[in-house]
Amino acid sequence: MKKFGATILGAEGHRLTAEEKALFRDANPFGFILFARNIDTPDQIRALCDDLREAVGRNAPITIDQEGGRVQRLRGPIWREWLPPMDFVQAAGENAAEAMYLRFRLIAHELYALGIDSNCAPMVDVPRAETHEFLYNRCYGNTAQQIALMGQAANDGMLAGGVLPVIKHIPGHGRATADSHFELPIVNVARDELDRVDFAPFKALRDTPMGMTAHLVYEAIDNCAATLSKPMMDVIRNDIGFDNLIMTDDISMKALSGSLSDLSKGALAAGCDVILHCNGVLAESTEVTQAAGEMSDAAQKRALRALSYRQTPDDIDISALDAQLKALVGEGVHG
Repeated sequence: MKKFGATILGAEGHRLTAEEKALFRDANPFGFILFARNIDTPDQIRALCDDLREAVGRNAPITIDQEGGRVQRLRGPIWREWLPPMDFVQAAGENAAEAMYLRFRLIAHELYALGIDSNCAPMVDVPRAETHEFLYNRCYGNTAQQIALMGQAANDGMLAGGVLPVIKHIPGHGRATADSHFELPIVNVARDELDRVDFAPFKALRDTPMGMTAHLVYEAIDNCAATLSKPMMDVIRNDIGFDNLIMTDDISMKALSGSLSDLSKGALAAGCDVILHCNGVLAESTEVTQAAGEMSDAAQKRALRALSYRQTPDDIDISALDAQLKALVGEGVHG
């Protein structure tokens, strides 16, 4: 088998250009990611997914950020608009785990119908009072134990619906008081506290098919951003025990400084398996693919293992699930 390129790439618009098709054919990225700029109608999305897979000549995974709340690329009126996860869990109360399963089973149903077979969720970061607002209400609760339970329910719902989950932001972004889209958060907390709280949900969910790194510094472990840190990746692999596929968070986020080429090489050298590049700018995608090259043997093995989690969606009555969810959480659970 030809090795996958060590990249997950975005596209610029609603359909692929000839130049994008040529790049994807030559670079053979492991998979692709969609954003709002790629979303118009269901038929258009299905056609774009077909374009992407045709370009690499295989059934490549296509992922998206469909957390619900502020971070969801599929919007109403065509698709369900969800309460933010924190509000949703609070509204569900003692029924939260069942409600989270149903929420993500319904999300999976919408994704799978479009040809999208992965989702960048669950997000099992543990928030604090000082957590930056870009992250806080995306969290699944306030304790590591509760968040792990909600994350497992989300995983189960997506997998039952034929969608591969991506756990994020490993090993934990909850203490960030800065938005890593724009600057590098620095966390100064004792290692035993990180183990006890921040890392705990990721350890509990270490069998998730794929994980996404956090762009932040844990000073107790290294003075380099986790995505680029071999000591941090050693913690993820050996202490947290996550041995499935690890992608970077978007390599072009402003938390990281340096050229895309150097960052891509640095993340792979640190121990990431695949570079995520999201903005769809062709020149940048080309730079990243040239720097990343093909997957290592270990990364290829993890990639194939991730794909082995794919399953045909279970046969369920979606309208019945929707009614069940509204009975648990209320009519305002989604639009």
